[in-house]
Amino acid sequence: MTKDELIKYWQESASDSLDTAATLFIPGKYHHCLFFLHLAVEKMLKAAFVKQKDTTPSSTHDLVRLWEAAGLPISENRKLELAEISSFNLSARYDDYKRQFYNKATKEYAKEWLDKGKAILEELEEIPL
Repeated sequence: MTKDELIKYWQESASDSLDTAATLFIPGKYHHCLFFLHLAVEKMLKAAFVKQKDTTPSSTHDLVRLWEAAGLPISENRKLELAEISSFNLSARYDDYKRQFYNKATKEYAKEWLDKGKAILEELEEIPL
């Protein structure tokens, strides 16, 4: 794949994951919504990584590490947001985390993080080639 094709792949995949997150929000599948939000941010970060580094990113799911590896400036607040979104990956996959996360993932919490995730995605999409 060329650099442009790889970026397009990650961006389209991120868009699909965000669409899935939004779709899962509607019937109240908030924990699954947040899992797909994590996937969307991870994939868009991988597109940003390719833009910045002209190489394939590592397979990490840690959004803070991926953001920093892409060489993007990061505030302390953004680190905290990315760390919280990263937790959605583990929380939705493993049974011991699932029970706690299921109770945490209320409609209000999911809406708040869906909005924050969308803002992060928009920021990442604006990174120039």
